[in-house]
Amino acid sequence: MNDSSPARVAILALPETTASVVYGMYDFFMSAGRDWGMICESRPGEPVILPKVVSCHGASFMAGNNVRISPEACLDACDDADVVCVPELLVPPGEPFAGRFKPEIACLRQAYASGKILATACSGALLLAEAGLLDGHEATTHWAYCDLMARRYPRVKVRRQRALVCAGDGQRLIMAGGGTSWLDLALYLIARLSSIDIAMQTARLNLVDWHEIGQQPFARLAQARQMEDAVIARCQEWIAEHYAEPAPVNAMVALSGIAERSFKRRFQLATGMSPLEYVHTLRLEEAKQMLESGNQPVEAIANEVGYEDAGFFSRLFRRHVNLTPAQYRKRFGAMRRAMATGH
Repeated sequence: MNDSSPARVAILALPETTASVVYGMYDFFMSAGRDWGMICESRPGEPVILPKVVSCHGASFMAGNNVRISPEACLDACDDADVVCVPELLVPPGEPFAGRFKPEIACLRQAYASGKILATACSGALLLAEAGLLDGHEATTHWAYCDLMARRYPRVKVRRQRALVCAGDGQRLIMAGGGTSWLDLALYLIARLSSIDIAMQTARLNLVDWHEIGQQPFARLAQARQMEDAVIARCQEWIAEHYAEPAPVNAMVALSGIAERSFKRRFQLATGMSPLEYVHTLRLEEAKQMLESGNQPVEAIANEVGYEDAGFFSRLFRRHVNLTPAQYRKRFGAMRRAMATGH
């Protein structure tokens, strides 16, 4: 979507959302492309994303935490959007969904069928699951809802440790995990809808520097210019599950049924990366998750994600992440442990 016109993002607000996330997303999107020039060059730049808060009926309502939200439009506005965002759902994990959110679920189904990107933060992924859009796909959500999602929607492949998951046709189903993951989601979308540089500017302006180091490899996936290429989409879905296998590029070529040169050209055109770069990106993202959450030796992690040579893995990791695997584990593993224990 890197054309000259701003991308249009509809932020779906419900009484079960909190105003801080709805308007936090709104402000973050409005900042992209505009505020860097204002701060650094004394004149605002052109916005690259035009957000709009929408709701079922378009009328103002009291949201979570007793803050009033005043939508700009009703659900019909999603027809003109490139992306529909679901911030979150403040619904207790055990509370049934049956019969709830019917207009919103119908809107999400229609939006996905018409080729739009659907993006959710925190527990908002439950709406995609309820709509049946996650069946057969990987997904993530807030940690408190992972068991519920796995139990209620058994066809969904819940990835509990993943902070960000992209799935579906053209990777158009995007889910971020819990809490302030809406920042991950917003930065990812800015990168995907405009450019990595603008996403990094927005992160720096808002002091969201975790992404500057920790999300570089995965952020490259945001640069993927997805096209309606069913062959490449099928290969992307396959490699998401088989990236650790030997000779994965050759396997994708065979799966595609087309000549190797044609496959590589089409893959580059569809994703913005060569097939091998794409495989490295997936492997490194999985390695980061393993470094954060466990104590396996670096050599074991390298082997598990598909590298027989641990030295090569370490050099590749440092080149892409700007930290060695050991430095990454010390920095972000300690952060994860501190958050888990409250110390």
